[in-house]
Amino acid sequence: MFKTLALAATAAAALAAPALADPYKVGIAAEPYAPFYSPASDGTWSGWEIDFAEALCAEIEADCVITPVAWDGIIPALNTGKIDMIIASMSITEERAKQIAFSDKYYDTPTGVIALKESKVEPTPEGVKGAYLGVSVGTIHETYARAHFAETAADIRSYPTVDEELQDLAAGRIDAVIGDMLAMMPFLDTEAGAACCEYRGAVAGDPAILGQGVGVGLRKEDGELLERVNAGIAAIRENGTYETISEPYFEGLDIYGS
Repeated sequence: MFKTLALAATAAAALAAPALADPYKVGIAAEPYAPFYSPASDGTWSGWEIDFAEALCAEIEADCVITPVAWDGIIPALNTGKIDMIIASMSITEERAKQIAFSDKYYDTPTGVIALKESKVEPTPEGVKGAYLGVSVGTIHETYARAHFAETAADIRSYPTVDEELQDLAAGRIDAVIGDMLAMMPFLDTEAGAACCEYRGAVAGDPAILGQGVGVGLRKEDGELLERVNAGIAAIRENGTYETISEPYFEGLDIYGS
């Protein structure tokens, strides 16, 4: 009888204990965001952020699996346990920090403007007067554009992906796009991008909207995992892994930022 009671108690304790994420589900946006993450025809994902996630998980000795989630539902997916981390170019902002915890930053690049060559668009409120601007929906860049450019721009159009807004830019349906320069600059190296468009510079800073760099998103209660992730980021920065995975994507660029 004692053995039966002991087994029952053990089973009850197991059911009451919080489930451990094994492997950890690393959430990325289901929408492609090259060069950070893009899907192949076989459903696998590749890109700088995929390599970063793999290096980080190896450093903290965790099994991880890439889990695509729609961008506009990625924070709810984290908080409801559908994923365990967000590694999806999510900027650390005050508004998001009310909902989730953030690691130390792991990269930081400017928000800038790419415009049609024949336009007079510049990255200022006066410089976008009368212009049609493209932004990615649900991003800090959309928030910035609506906060700083809505009064002077002719229209601000939201797109599901960066690729779609750049396609409309190349077709002349909008005058400029606002976004992360690392995600947009490769477009200028394409035949279509080089023919139509040019970089007009970075927008003025607004830390409240643009944040303090990009961090790993975690649930607020996962303090131990947060400590491990921060230690892992510091370790791969120090041991050279960060530079090794970055060089093929961003040759000569310091994407970590000052």
